[in-house]
Amino acid sequence: MAVAHSKKQDRSLCHWRSVFAQHLKAEKRASAYTLRNYISTLSRFDGFLTGHIGAVPTLDALARLETKDFRAFLAQRRNEGLSPPSLKLELSALKTFFRFLRKRADIDNDAIATMRGPRAKERLPRPISKKDAGAVIEAAGTLKTSTQKENWEMLRDAALMTLLYGVGLRISEALSLKWGDAPLGDSIRIKGKGAKTRVVPVVPVAREAVNAYTARCPYVGEVDGPLFYSKRGKPLSARQAQLTMAKLRASLGLPDSATPHAMRHSFATHLLSAGGDLRTIQELLGHSSLAATQRYTKIDSENLLRVFDKAHPRA
Repeated sequence: MAVAHSKKQDRSLCHWRSVFAQHLKAEKRASAYTLRNYISTLSRFDGFLTGHIGAVPTLDALARLETKDFRAFLAQRRNEGLSPPSLKLELSALKTFFRFLRKRADIDNDAIATMRGPRAKERLPRPISKKDAGAVIEAAGTLKTSTQKENWEMLRDAALMTLLYGVGLRISEALSLKWGDAPLGDSIRIKGKGAKTRVVPVVPVAREAVNAYTARCPYVGEVDGPLFYSKRGKPLSARQAQLTMAKLRASLGLPDSATPHAMRHSFATHLLSAGGDLRTIQELLGHSSLAATQRYTKIDSENLLRVFDKAHPRA
C-alpha cells in the first residue's frame, strides 16, 4: 500500500530532485549523461546541506541559502579533487535546478543566480599533423592490429578514420551513419549535438574508402541498420573505435592525444591553415557558436609563433 507524502516531505530537496529528474527526462529530453550528472550533483548537494545546516533540506531552506553556503559546497568538492571545469559543471547543474524551482515551486534564490564558477585554463584542441593523420588512415587499412582482424575490418577502420579526418565528423556522428547512406554522395546530412542537422561535403577519398569497406563487409545491413559493423555483426561502438586508434598510435609512435576526436581537430586546423573561412568551418563542424571554432585560430597562431622562434635569425 502506497504511503501518501506529507506536505513537509513534498517540500524536501529529495522529493524535488526526483521531480526535476522527471522534468529533464520527459520534457527536456536530456541525454542519459546529462541526467546522471545533474542528479548526482543534486544528491551530493543534498548530503552536504544535511550536515551543513543540520537538518533535511527543504524548499524553504534552499531559498535562504547564501553565497557562502554555495561556496562551501564547491570548496568541499574542490578538496575532494574536482578540477575547475568539473566545478563549473556542478555549479551549472545547481543553477539549472534553482531555475526550475523558481518556475515550478515559486522558490527564488538570488545568491545562486549571481554565482560565477572558477576560471579554468582554456584547453585548446590537440590536432595531429597532416602527415600523421595520413599515416593513421594508411595504417588502419594495412596494419593488422590484431592477428584475428580480417581484411574487411581493416577496410572498415580505414573508412572510419577517413570520415573523421576527411569530413570532420565526430566519432558518434560517423557511427550513427546507416547502411542506406552508402554509397555516399557528394554530401551527406548529419545529425549532430542537440539534434542539430547539417549538410557536409564528402571528399572523393572518403567515398572511395566507404565503398571499399561496404563491398567487402560480410554483413549486408538493412537500410536503417548501422553502416559500421563489429566482427560479431553488431553495431561498432565508440569504445571499439577508440581501442583501434590506441593500437594504431602505438604502432606509429604517436602521443596519447592522437584520439579519434583529434582527427576531427586536425580536419578543422588544416582547413584553417589552408585559408578556410571560420564561418564555413563552423558550419562544417556543427558548432553552435563561433567561439568554439575560434579556438582553432589560437592553435594556428601558436604554430606560427613556434616556426618564427625556430627559424627567425633574431628570435
